[in-house]
Amino acid sequence: MKWGLLLILGFAILMTTACQPKKENPEAAKLRKMIAQFSPVEIKYDHSLLDERKQKVVENLYHAARIIDEIFLDQVYAKNFQIRKQLQESTDPLDKLRLEYFNIMFGPFDRLNHNKPFIGNEPKPKGANFYPADMTRQEFENWLKQHPEDEAAFTSERTMIRRQDGKLVAIPYSEYYKDQLIRAADYLKKAAQFADNPSLKKYLQLRAKAFLSNDYFESDMAWMDLKDHTIEVIIGPYEVYEDELFNYKASFEAFITLRDPQESKKLEKFASYLNDMERNLPIPDAYKNFNRGSESPIIVVQEIFSAGDTKAGVQTLAFNLPNDERVREAKGSKKVMLKNLHEAKFEKLLKPIAEKVLYPEQLPLVTFDAFFNHTLMHEISHGLGPGKIVLNGRKTEVKKELKETYSSIEECKADVLGMYNNLFMIEKGVYPPSLEKEIYATFLAGIFRSIRFGINEAHGAGNALIFNYLMEKGAYEYDPASHLVKVNFEKIKDGVRDLANKLLTIQATGDYQGAKELLKKYAVESEPMMVMRAKLSELPVDIRPVFRLEKELGNQAN
Repeated sequence: MKWGLLLILGFAILMTTACQPKKENPEAAKLRKMIAQFSPVEIKYDHSLLDERKQKVVENLYHAARIIDEIFLDQVYAKNFQIRKQLQESTDPLDKLRLEYFNIMFGPFDRLNHNKPFIGNEPKPKGANFYPADMTRQEFENWLKQHPEDEAAFTSERTMIRRQDGKLVAIPYSEYYKDQLIRAADYLKKAAQFADNPSLKKYLQLRAKAFLSNDYFESDMAWMDLKDHTIEVIIGPYEVYEDELFNYKASFEAFITLRDPQESKKLEKFASYLNDMERNLPIPDAYKNFNRGSESPIIVVQEIFSAGDTKAGVQTLAFNLPNDERVREAKGSKKVMLKNLHEAKFEKLLKPIAEKVLYPEQLPLVTFDAFFNHTLMHEISHGLGPGKIVLNGRKTEVKKELKETYSSIEECKADVLGMYNNLFMIEKGVYPPSLEKEIYATFLAGIFRSIRFGINEAHGAGNALIFNYLMEKGAYEYDPASHLVKVNFEKIKDGVRDLANKLLTIQATGDYQGAKELLKKYAVESEPMMVMRAKLSELPVDIRPVFRLEKELGNQAN
């Protein structure tokens, strides 16, 4: 009897244990949580905008863009291909999760967590793979002191720095990535053959040529001249954020989009206000820049595929290119608004964040129009203010003087002027007065969307600076009991103007030390920011685009 009872008890315990869910491996749980930070969203497009020939253009652009993905993967980290191969060949379920996050991040470093490695322990080189991994700033600067004739090539946006025979050398992208760029150029030439629009055909032919010559000026000018086109595409090396050592080196990226003619027409009028906006900047006239070109088209598009730098981690809402100051002086810059990404981020991210961080009475002020209009003005504001400057008789550029601080200061400037210039549009009667409070409240909620990307990232650092600065000025108020924030509408206007003056003055005077001090003091995770981020930890940080175009064309070999 005793043994029978023991057997029954033992069986009951065994069954209870068997019925309990298996506890997931802690690392697997952590990786799933990291992946869940990115909410998958299908990125659709209107097939009716593309006839058979335009579809062929898009198909070839897609193949070229996939090569851009591979080039950027190499630019991020020298060991990326080796790591990816190991993950792809592994049968370990953990490696499947690691590979998924690796593909989102374009490498083994978590862009949302100060580039901390999530595979292995090696830190990410500050200069990514643009420079030798063991090269220091001092070594680079000492080399230029001893070899001033190398400065143009070494600081060029489109060269890789390598060691050869114990010496530092600059290798043009066209040489370093020759095989990949020849293939990408061939796809652009094929796309050009199907392009009926003469301006698009010209751009694609010139950009194919630029891939092989390393000279992008002519094709950038042609991109500015695109007219009456449905397919809006930009492909090449542009943004310098990945180079955290100097912000010199440009990363490859691509946007394939379809122009929304109706929406774009609404925005054309803003280009006519550029000089007025420059005149209205809160800095002395001597610092203002009226030399950039007056042609500054603003267009709204639906993104159908992106590649390279723009696809890594957080998705961009708009872009303002080209960055070449020669092109900007001749023709200005083009602002391209990705409306379908705006809509996805507003619904999936901004509204849920606002509900958790804002005082209830300010919640109705968070609107899609304010969100979209701020991004629009952010992009316009990149083209305002100092670009090329003269310091003690020496001609130079803001980005060269501010070095690694440039990206964060520039993004911060564009966000602050985004608010400042939208107020100017209200004064001009372009927007209704009711939009003013919506602009301020929507931007405040948006700060917590941006800082979740990490304050080591340029946009996140810029937003942290704004939040902490305006908190200090009383323009933002934080309640430690409810852990909610609100805009002080009596103080916000002066706070924004004051910060705009500081940022623009730093740029106009090439004040590297001033930029460093401003970032050191304000681009930090203050206590209110830490509390707010903790409140948002269960929400997605960003969207993860699932491109319908990619499903349709598949992963065909390039």
